Amino acid sequence: MTEPISIAIPMAGHGTRMRPHTWSKAKPLIHLAGKTVLDYVLDQFRTLPGLSSARWVFIISPFQLEQVQEYMTRVHPEKKVEYVIQAVMRGQSDALYLAREFLHGPMLMSFSDTLIETDLSFLPEVKHDGVAWVKSIPDPRRFGVAEVNADGRVTRLVEKPTDIHNNRAVVGFYYFKSAKLLMSAIEEQMQRGISLKGEYFLTDTINVMLEKSAHFSIHEVQTWLDAGTRDSLLETNRYLLDHGNDNSAEAAKHPGVRVVPPVFIPADAALEGCTLGPNVSLAEGVNLRNVIASDAIIERGAHVEESTLTHSHLGRDVSVRGAHGQLNIGDNSIVDLTS
Repeated sequence: MTEPISIAIPMAGHGTRMRPHTWSKAKPLIHLAGKTVLDYVLDQFRTLPGLSSARWVFIISPFQLEQVQEYMTRVHPEKKVEYVIQAVMRGQSDALYLAREFLHGPMLMSFSDTLIETDLSFLPEVKHDGVAWVKSIPDPRRFGVAEVNADGRVTRLVEKPTDIHNNRAVVGFYYFKSAKLLMSAIEEQMQRGISLKGEYFLTDTINVMLEKSAHFSIHEVQTWLDAGTRDSLLETNRYLLDHGNDNSAEAAKHPGVRVVPPVFIPADAALEGCTLGPNVSLAEGVNLRNVIASDAIIERGAHVEESTLTHSHLGRDVSVRGAHGQLNIGDNSIVDLTS
């Protein structure tokens, strides 16, 4: 990689599977294990050689622009970010094509709601056209898989295979040695009308490249996490808290709280008569009184009283009183069940 690498992150989807939380905020800014989903997406690239000179390219929808720009300026001012608007949802390949003026030379691409743990230090040694990250799973039929020949070369990507013989699921993380070659394949894909329900998918683009003898390899990962639905977000929260993001020792110093690890509790949380954990993550400015919570994400500025919550996700600045059981409410909601 002789020139700075570009890192493209398409995030322009409507986030329908994460509603009601995405009615008012961009999905990548949802709280997760002490940070945001976006923080964890960015952290995937920490082992990339030359990361400090990388160009970040975010493809976003119009309503996300102000929120994401403000967050990146405030939290990650060291990163050079180009923003590209995808106003009409025409798929992953279309998103990348809209950003073509910023994608030159080598590039990496990651979807904004899937997280992997990987070491990118090998990329300077890659001489062929691309790499697809995969994970072997018991049943890949809901995903795409990579077909690989005896030489370890990818021959085809298959969406939603009908059997489980090949279980190498593609995880939505790719390296392209030449962004120009990728853009040419997208152009051909569009000219040939290779789409599904009006959307152009990246797996089809890569298949176009493979048809023209592009050489792709696979790179296996052991950890592949999803932040695209409420249940998967809570599952990912559990994993991340249990793998390096637990601050139980500090959290236990709060007066008025009993901590059951793992948890993440910020220093400014106001807590009185609470039992929190396991697997509870609070954002900044949360105020809890007489609350028992487990397996829960409670976002910035939430105020909760007299409640027992499990498997719950509470949005920003909510007010909850007298709730018991599972709760999934978006920003600025009011739930009072005491009357």
